[in-house]
Amino acid sequence: MATNGDVENQRPSADTEETPLLSEDNGNVQGQATDEQAQPWRYLSYSLTALLGLIAIGIIVVFVRGWIDAGSDVNFDFKKALTKALGGGLSGAAAMVLQVLLLMPLRTIMNYQYRYGTSFSAASVTLYSSGGLGRYYDGIGAALIQGPVSRFGDTAANAGILALLQSNSYLKDLPVLIKTIFASLCAAAFRMILTPVDTLKTTLQVQGAGGTALLRGRIRKHGVGTLWWGAFATAGATFVGHYPWFATYNMLSEAIKEPPKEQILLWLLRLAFIGFAASLVSDCVSNSLRVVKTYRQVNETQVSYSKNHSTRSVEVFSDMEPAKAAKLVIEGDGVAGLFGRGLPTRIVCNGLQGLLFSILWKLFLDSLESRKGV
Repeated sequence: MATNGDVENQRPSADTEETPLLSEDNGNVQGQATDEQAQPWRYLSYSLTALLGLIAIGIIVVFVRGWIDAGSDVNFDFKKALTKALGGGLSGAAAMVLQVLLLMPLRTIMNYQYRYGTSFSAASVTLYSSGGLGRYYDGIGAALIQGPVSRFGDTAANAGILALLQSNSYLKDLPVLIKTIFASLCAAAFRMILTPVDTLKTTLQVQGAGGTALLRGRIRKHGVGTLWWGAFATAGATFVGHYPWFATYNMLSEAIKEPPKEQILLWLLRLAFIGFAASLVSDCVSNSLRVVKTYRQVNETQVSYSKNHSTRSVEVFSDMEPAKAAKLVIEGDGVAGLFGRGLPTRIVCNGLQGLLFSILWKLFLDSLESRKGV
């Protein structure tokens, strides 16, 4: 007969590198939470949803009122606006292809940290030991689709919306920080469409070669809709990441006068500084949402942002209550885990990406516009 000690020895170590943040054992313990304990989080979620709804209504009212007040005083050149949007989008996509190829290893390490909460060095060693250098490039195919296409949407939205607002005598005088909100909303909606590609890329990065089988198993069990797990967190993270990035970029672009291109070093230095500053602000604001999004996307079982447990540990799934998922992350890894997990890696990675993107995007955009005479 096995002793208690034997049973204990047969149990796996609780804190290995591959141990999920919210393991099944932790989930069962957390499943004992009562409805009374969940009630404050439910109220917080409802309050946040109502607040976001009011903000959205306010933005729509301002936008519609602007076009009504402008009346016939609208000098909107659809072809020019479309050309600017396409030019901005294509140059952004081209810049993103180079960034994906150069920075893929850092992004793989970062997503692994988001999922398992390890240090940079531990994540690097674990990934390398499980597949060598090639392990850092798992998901490269999906990344080469998702990265450029999503960046096309981001930059096209920014360039197109700014051109649209500039054509309106009432809205063109809005502060650049307000104008950027409209572009960020468009970019967030576009990213939701691309969630399946992002899910495939992130799962392969975190789970390696077994990620495809994991997704197939999820689809068989829960349906094709599982590819959109994390869609609302993706939209939220996109808006919370896109708005600070482009708001900072647009604001600094206006504030710091562009030097002549003959002074190439100064010209590049300005773009590099603007890009790095924009990425730093964006990363610090949006990191917690990306932790929640990544955990949900790459998990083998359905982990919702909202989690209510009965005595039989029945899950209630919802994409509308990220506060409860944040609560689970905090219970497992503390507040620092929610806001700081993978953040140093993200700052370095996105700082380099922002620096490269700012320069490459501007170079490609200027080249396209000079050819088209925009």
